[in-house]
Amino acid sequence: MSEVVTRNPATGRELLRYPAHDDAAVAALLGEVSAAARSWADVELTDRLALLRAVGKLLTERRDEYAALITAEMGKPLAESLAEIDKCAWNCSVVADLAPGWLADKPLESGSSLSWVAYEPLGVIFAVMPWNFPFWQVLRFACAALSAGNAALLKHSPDVTGCALAIEQLFLDAGAPAGLFRSLVIEADRVPSVSARIVADPRIAAVTLTGSERTGSAIAQAAGAALKKTVLELGGSDPFVVLADADITAAAAAAVRSRFGNAGQSCVAAKRFVVVDAVADEFVAALLSEVAVLEIGPLARADLRDTAVRQISESVAAGASLLTGGNTGSGCRLEPTVLDHVTPGMAAFVEETFGPVAAVVRARDDEHAIELANDTEFGLGCSVWGTQGHALAVGKRIRSGALFVNAPVASDPRLPFGGIGRSGYGRELSAEGVREFTNVRTVVIA
Repeated sequence: MSEVVTRNPATGRELLRYPAHDDAAVAALLGEVSAAARSWADVELTDRLALLRAVGKLLTERRDEYAALITAEMGKPLAESLAEIDKCAWNCSVVADLAPGWLADKPLESGSSLSWVAYEPLGVIFAVMPWNFPFWQVLRFACAALSAGNAALLKHSPDVTGCALAIEQLFLDAGAPAGLFRSLVIEADRVPSVSARIVADPRIAAVTLTGSERTGSAIAQAAGAALKKTVLELGGSDPFVVLADADITAAAAAAVRSRFGNAGQSCVAAKRFVVVDAVADEFVAALLSEVAVLEIGPLARADLRDTAVRQISESVAAGASLLTGGNTGSGCRLEPTVLDHVTPGMAAFVEETFGPVAAVVRARDDEHAIELANDTEFGLGCSVWGTQGHALAVGKRIRSGALFVNAPVASDPRLPFGGIGRSGYGRELSAEGVREFTNVRTVVIA
């Protein structure tokens, strides 16, 4: 029997082995989730939201257990894992409180006596989710999909198989009907072929994915061939722009939180620090002071660490200055790293740095800062620091799915989240995120 093996990235030691689902088991799961979707669509919204409240309650009660599992499988410090579980519980509460308004029929004026828009379930939502926030990424899609009356089939990263199965059990323990939320266990080398077959299956109504450009492109291609809706949240090379009138102390502290949280393994983390020359030296000094006392966990896998090391070495060879870090340690560890004088064309500028690597890019003035910030195919988030009116004016000229002024980019269940360009399309969270998983139906009565 084929197995999926999980390992502790801090030590490289094996954690557990899980039996993988073969083709027959995958087909059985599809049938089970499809049947659950048909029944769940007829359940009253108040009862669907009661399930979310129960899930949130269990998340809070079991936060220590789930946080320990996250830390063991993907390596983040326990405090960050606890914060992830707390955010998942918060999301359950937000959706349960606000979904009645998000999903309510919307009356519209027309030439008929009555007309409105209704938000109706689609069916089974297939979700392909990553390892970096193994509970949060799943709960934010699941709360939206299930509240809207859909069922969910999860293909999680094999690296966090324990988390995937724990979430499946979480929904069952909270009172979800059998089959409403199921997790597939698939070996890494079978993921592309199995995922393609699932997307093509007529029982799948829509697909949502958080992950790399390469995986997103493959899933979108398969979904396009089957004429199925997709929501893609992909990579980012988010600019963190520091203007001449910024509060440098506050900006540097926020920069470190944004760049080095989760060991830099976040699509929405600040990655390119575009700083105007007038305050660049001051900002770099403050940044280094913050980094000097920083403690981070290992990266989730050795190949991720090796990619970050390559990006550092290639950027330094091209002329960037290595100010601190760059060394590897036990397990999958990489020291917090700061590169200065990074310029367009360097690996740390062009590629997404999915690790603890901060790239400082110096700009002559506001216009140059805007040009540098927009010099990317990504467009997930943007953070701009300066006096409020000034920073907002600059930020409006930078392409991104989210603009944060004097704050690091972060997801909030009450606000829509998503990107443009090679960062994907569609939105998660808030009303827009819930409605992504509905048939927006026009109803007219003559």
